[in-house]
Amino acid sequence: MFEQLYKQRVELAKIIEGHTGLDGSHMTDIPSLFFSRYSNDTGPSYGLHKPSLCIVVQGMKEVLLSQERFRYGPADYLVASVNLPITGQVTESSSQVPYLALKLEFTPTQILDVLREFQMGVDKKENAKRGMYVSKIETSLLDAVTRLARLLDNPKDIPVLAPLIMKEIIYRVLQGEHGGMLKQIAIEGSSTHQISDVIEHIMNHYEKSFKIEELAEIANMSVSSLHRHFKEVTAMSPIQFQKQLRLQEARSLLLSESADAADVAFRVGYESPSQFSREYSRMFGETLHKQSFYQYS
Repeated sequence: MFEQLYKQRVELAKIIEGHTGLDGSHMTDIPSLFFSRYSNDTGPSYGLHKPSLCIVVQGMKEVLLSQERFRYGPADYLVASVNLPITGQVTESSSQVPYLALKLEFTPTQILDVLREFQMGVDKKENAKRGMYVSKIETSLLDAVTRLARLLDNPKDIPVLAPLIMKEIIYRVLQGEHGGMLKQIAIEGSSTHQISDVIEHIMNHYEKSFKIEELAEIANMSVSSLHRHFKEVTAMSPIQFQKQLRLQEARSLLLSESADAADVAFRVGYESPSQFSREYSRMFGETLHKQSFYQYS
């Protein structure tokens, strides 16, 4: 088993190297498949982690979800079942052995299609669970992922074979030790599915204030149940979730535009620039002055 996993990783590493070359994140000809390559450890990067499967072929990575840390490397894979604001950092890489990884995004509809086709039972009453987890990788999953990556060298096969292999990959993840967590996101009426509706609402209206009763109505839950389930899935409260979205968007605006910090604060929903400045500094560890913007651009 270990020898087979090693051979699969070696092949996958060659494919990723062949389709990247330069450091950074790279789209592929398979729309939902992305490759990453870094020859040095990276500083923290901030962003929204979409529902996806992430596999590191070489190196190590850490993902911080609120105060919860997920560390994974070639022996593991990471799954996010809902949209989550995270901080990511490559912790092991070098020019000789660069960090190589892939991300395969999926949708609840794709998961539901697999559940229906293979008649995989799901308990709707199961309590909500964390929307991110790390699990040990198996040869069957890595084999399917490698076959998907191979299609990049035969582009004409992608339209026909990629959807079939993606279905197999989702099946393998659902069959894994934590697959039950992923099943819940696709089942209408499950608490995880209800929380995903609230997450989508906050994402679409992050710059606006909201009443917790409004979110509870969207989830069809009591206020206390919403708080409990939302924190179980995201590791944070709805207000903390919104704050992270606001601050991440503000950082993106400040790094991409020559915008005034106070103007950006209002654009992402803050009424007080001083509060925005405090929370921005607390999250990113840097003060709001132009020098701090230039060093990251």
